[in-house]
Amino acid sequence: MKFDELDLRMRVYETAHDHCVLPGLFIAARIDGRNFTRLTKDVHKFEAPFDERFRDYMVDTTAHLMNCGFRIVYGYTQSDEISLVFHRDDTSFGRKLRKLNSVLAAEASAKFSLCLGDPAAFDCRISQLPDLEALVDYLRWRNEDAHRNALNAHCYWCLRGRGYGVGEATDRLSGLSVAEKNELLFHEVGVNFNDLPLWQRRGVGLYWATVERAGTNPLTGETATALRRQLTRELNLPMRDEYSAFVRELLKVAHA
Repeated sequence: MKFDELDLRMRVYETAHDHCVLPGLFIAARIDGRNFTRLTKDVHKFEAPFDERFRDYMVDTTAHLMNCGFRIVYGYTQSDEISLVFHRDDTSFGRKLRKLNSVLAAEASAKFSLCLGDPAAFDCRISQLPDLEALVDYLRWRNEDAHRNALNAHCYWCLRGRGYGVGEATDRLSGLSVAEKNELLFHEVGVNFNDLPLWQRRGVGLYWATVERAGTNPLTGETATALRRQLTRELNLPMRDEYSAFVRELLKVAHA
């Protein structure tokens, strides 16, 4: 059998279940760390509940994903996860889900491993969203999840620091309301959750901004300014409705 015939015959097994994101739909990719609890607490012993080195590795990984060939208009990271918003008209890999999932997971794993100096792995899932408001809701969801996770993490490690075991700390927090967790944190260690850095409570956003940069005209030697696109890292994101308004406006500008 000639190679072309064999290739045609076998290729169908690889592509028979290819699914593509339909034109006009928004794409949001969520990339999650695999077994990161063990990696960050047992192997590398990052500071709990938050570590600036780990934050910077995640931000650098997000920045890499926004510069590796896709048309990404907004990146967001909290804890060990990254969300990426594609431009609605991005056609990378024909919008094939298997390619988007595999390439993004691979790129994130490679970049974070280089930052860490040790193997690390991510998985990826794609959300297909019908309109801008659904995309804003997706980003608001991840932002609120960051707030919930941060409160739980601070309370949990507060109790661990007070001598509670793993199961005891988990049981102590079970069923508590947000207000009760805030009270626990304040009374146990004197920490007002609302005074903690916003990047811990709300994650970090990355987006493209147009900035002026000074330069020299190579023909005349005169000083001149030029507009350049620059990736901005925002560690003090707004909260709640203000965050929704922030990402809505950003996405509208990106698609204008």
